[in-house]
Amino acid sequence: MDYTLRIGGAAGQGIQTVGGLLSEVFARMGFHVFTSQDYESRVRGGHNFYQVRLSDTRVMSSTETIDILIALDLASEEFHRGSLSKNGVMLYDSETLKKTFEGTQMLDLPFARLAKEAGGPIMANTVAVGAALGALGMDLPMMETLLAERFGKKGAEVVAGNKKALGLGHAYATDNCKRCEFTPGEIGARKLLINGLEAAAAGALASGLKFYSAYPMTPSTGIMDNIAKRASEFGVVVEQAEDEIAAINMALGASFAGVRSATGSSGGGFALMVEGLSLAGITETPIVIFEAQRPGPATGLPTRTEQADLMFVLHSAHGEFPRVVLAPGSPEQCVLLTNKAFDLAEKYQIPVFVLLDQYLGDSQWTYEGFNTDAITYTDYRIRGEEARNIKDYKRYAITESGISPLLVPGDGHTHLVIADSDEHDEDGHLIEDAPTRISMVEKRLHKKLPAIKAEIAQPLIYGPDDADTVLVGWGSTYGVLKETVDALRRVGDNASMLHFSELYPLPEGPYMTTLKNAKKTVCVEGNATGQFAALFKSETGFAFHAQIVRYDGRPFTVDYIMERL
Repeated sequence: MDYTLRIGGAAGQGIQTVGGLLSEVFARMGFHVFTSQDYESRVRGGHNFYQVRLSDTRVMSSTETIDILIALDLASEEFHRGSLSKNGVMLYDSETLKKTFEGTQMLDLPFARLAKEAGGPIMANTVAVGAALGALGMDLPMMETLLAERFGKKGAEVVAGNKKALGLGHAYATDNCKRCEFTPGEIGARKLLINGLEAAAAGALASGLKFYSAYPMTPSTGIMDNIAKRASEFGVVVEQAEDEIAAINMALGASFAGVRSATGSSGGGFALMVEGLSLAGITETPIVIFEAQRPGPATGLPTRTEQADLMFVLHSAHGEFPRVVLAPGSPEQCVLLTNKAFDLAEKYQIPVFVLLDQYLGDSQWTYEGFNTDAITYTDYRIRGEEARNIKDYKRYAITESGISPLLVPGDGHTHLVIADSDEHDEDGHLIEDAPTRISMVEKRLHKKLPAIKAEIAQPLIYGPDDADTVLVGWGSTYGVLKETVDALRRVGDNASMLHFSELYPLPEGPYMTTLKNAKKTVCVEGNATGQFAALFKSETGFAFHAQIVRYDGRPFTVDYIMERL
């Protein structure tokens, strides 16, 4: 069982309300759910859609074929009618759209009239929710409970009206949708429904985050919003800075003062942070930076998705210093890799990037739960009695590992903690001589790198090690590549996926044998120039046989990849 619903309409028509209610109730009913959104950068108008896929088995990507289309504007019919499956149906209101559509796949459903009957036109979206459930042959009790939770604060009258609207939409679709043959299978236990931005925020809170500063920028704002919602509970200071320059410097100041700190933005905002990034590099101040990609250059397509900031993140800021780039491919990886980012940043006193994008950030996945046992917390800062027992403290002491002792200024000790953006000696005082400069570069860069590389995990291999076809991807392509491998194997192709979620330093290991033995290796990534393929060749000397790229601001689908293969 695998069905997809798409809700299309203009911004301001409550598309997210309909999609959000449906995805939440499906998750509560125990279905596996995957949602994605396509929206324009305007408050009202334009054409947007919200897609919900539900299945009795794990799903982790969007489909191009849909089974139920809820059309809230005329553009929905124009853009999406051709995507209906053989038994698919479009639900629309001819009175509202001022147009009637012919065909057995069209169901004229009076959303506005039924909403008025229930209590007011604002309830038209609830009518649509009920109609979708009726078309699917689903009962209403769980959705009624969800409506009571959502609208309970607005009073009993509002809850009663929405329940009536739900029932009217459900009854109409049940009585009139003769073409609907969507009978979902058995349901299981309630599942967690979470998107990438929520998961990244949860990972930060679970890692001991105490300070987060950022300036709002789509799609990264959701991280700040979700941290702010739990700030009081977790004792986190959240600061909306006046700009991204201030945001990164605030985070660096908080980190210097002794707490785990982070900042976040998208490509355009991160462009303003690069001087602060260099400051983190020379002062060896731990910081985690969330970079949620969207298409550029400049403002580009501000609400759409791309994987085009990899090289920017790798090479931004002046000077040479170590950094780590992690790129989760699922909400679960967002939690765990964010946790790893905080650990590596503080352990090695370096900046660590968590590279996301709009598609992963906004897409919702279902889980039975996360393995919280995998979350770690180690305080690498020297505090209290241990700090007081140090006789001669040197902030930048040259050690065999390159990692110097990290004290918290003023934390019950008498040591002077110095940081300097100029090149400095072991005490932290600025210098001009060449030998000290050489020693400090080697300390920061060459001594730390071997240990950092040893902590970078191998890519995930899904499928046989001796596959003929190997699809390679990174970050948000994880789910769609996994489903593409399944599709290839169903048609007899001996295929595997190699997915990188820890990008830099590039891990070394036995996975190279899988690539070298394959007859066809294809790198799939969301940019125009094949940035990861270029990085991989420069680091390993290996060139992929082919590349599949996408740079129209839309996410990959299985159909898209299969067609190009």
